[in-house]
Amino acid sequence: MKGSYLDNLAAPFEADRLIEIRTSGMKQMPGLNVMSGIDKQIRTVSIKVDKLGLEGDEHDPTFHGGLDKAILGYCSSHYPSWQESYPDRVDKFVPGGFGENFVTAHMNERNVCIGDVISVGLEVILQVSLPRQPCFKLNHRFSLKNFAPETYKTSRTGWYYRVLREGTVNAGDELKLVERKWPEWTIERVQEYLHRVTDNDEMNEKLAEVEALGNEARKQFQRRVAKAQRRKMQKKEDAWESFKVISRKIETPRTISLVIEAPPKPHSEKYPIGAHARLKLGNGLVRAYSVVSSSGSGAEQIRRLEFGIALDANSRGGSRYIHQSLKEGDTIQVSNVTSDVSGTTGAASHHVFIAGGIGITAFMDMMYKYDNINWSFQLHYAVRSSNDIPFRDRLESYGDRVIIYDKSKGQRMDISNIMKTLPWNSYTYVCGPNRMMEAAKTTADEAGISPQEIHFEAFSADTTGDPFEAQVANRNNKVVKVGEEESLLEVLKREFGDIPSSCEVGNCGTCKVSVINGQIIHRGSALMPDEKDVSMLSCVSRGVGRITIEV
Repeated sequence: MKGSYLDNLAAPFEADRLIEIRTSGMKQMPGLNVMSGIDKQIRTVSIKVDKLGLEGDEHDPTFHGGLDKAILGYCSSHYPSWQESYPDRVDKFVPGGFGENFVTAHMNERNVCIGDVISVGLEVILQVSLPRQPCFKLNHRFSLKNFAPETYKTSRTGWYYRVLREGTVNAGDELKLVERKWPEWTIERVQEYLHRVTDNDEMNEKLAEVEALGNEARKQFQRRVAKAQRRKMQKKEDAWESFKVISRKIETPRTISLVIEAPPKPHSEKYPIGAHARLKLGNGLVRAYSVVSSSGSGAEQIRRLEFGIALDANSRGGSRYIHQSLKEGDTIQVSNVTSDVSGTTGAASHHVFIAGGIGITAFMDMMYKYDNINWSFQLHYAVRSSNDIPFRDRLESYGDRVIIYDKSKGQRMDISNIMKTLPWNSYTYVCGPNRMMEAAKTTADEAGISPQEIHFEAFSADTTGDPFEAQVANRNNKVVKVGEEESLLEVLKREFGDIPSSCEVGNCGTCKVSVINGQIIHRGSALMPDEKDVSMLSCVSRGVGRITIEV
């Protein structure tokens, strides 16, 4: 945190004054089909406070409200600094701008601690429960892309209270510190380990034990602790698990859905959003497929994965085996249930999916979960015909948020127009045949869409090309030869055996290797532009002549 006024924020807090009280009903956010209670208005009368907060105050229960988030506090001293940083938004950075219920002048993230017990006026007793974890609505509120992360980077998010004793409050009431049990855990210090330094195992363990910390944050620390313990107990390599096929259903003439499950597993986590998994098939092939839906975490829940798999006319044995040989009751091996979707997507106000054919499977899980948390999204979906739509009932449940382009009726998706007319602060996702992917990449560049605002999810990739050689500098400078029909990854695995990989179509970056010297023909979407000078994706990219790499 920088800035002269911040140096004074750590002054001890013992009492403050309630400058304003604000509440709001749910309203539609301007420019979005999203409801929010962020636009809070000043209340000038006595307000009743119960366990769920202030009378007349409404929340989107997906992320706000509840016992741990009954009341939001914010320090008014932050606003002049925000105005200095964003001079063209001076009218927006005023008290109430962050959707706070309580406006104070001296209490702030550097002198308020988790678990602090605070009296308000003569009746109400509150307890500090959580740092506020800002979402995309702040970006939209202030018309600033990627603004939300700035609030926790600088520890100016605000904080939540739970209600210990109900009563009434008035503007002007005094707030007094009654008890401080965890003086080492200021809001700012919790944010340090919640957002900025997430891999400190010691601090994660300590915060997981803070009883007064609300569940939203405490469970994040507890999950990190469990994950660290698993890392210590097992090597980080492919760990194949047996799943049983429990359902096999025809979705379209060329697509089936496949549901597999495995027994509960202690400390297992929820599968990531937008995941794919590697399947080891009975014919010895290993293929990666998008996860359409998933469930199961913890020691008591059966783990379940669903896939949608189209029979590829040019199948090399993967989809053909699944369609023709795999049946209910069979066992299949699974590993690497991972996701390539960027964690920055949550900063977007709107999500636009562009899919073609079986590429829809990459987005089914995301759309379902975005719908459940009231995020705004639109799907543009190109199909061969109306008979070629898998998971039709699920897509129809989204109503006019789904636009289908039926090729048999002469309908054509205009990707260029979609890219050029994206709503403000959108994040775009693309998955489909190679021709669609290339068109989307070209039009995204033409529309000036940043690589940080678009995700490409390929489900197939051309890995062939002219033969080349690769000198592996950190493996005794051994030179390996890559043939026309094989990838560098395949050769490295054959020669050295311990090369990590996951999607193997250029989405995820797991197989990235360092390039020391030589010309690279880059393929795939997992590298940022500035990475291409020093790295390559060994699963899809190829060298020219001889290159020198490190693995």
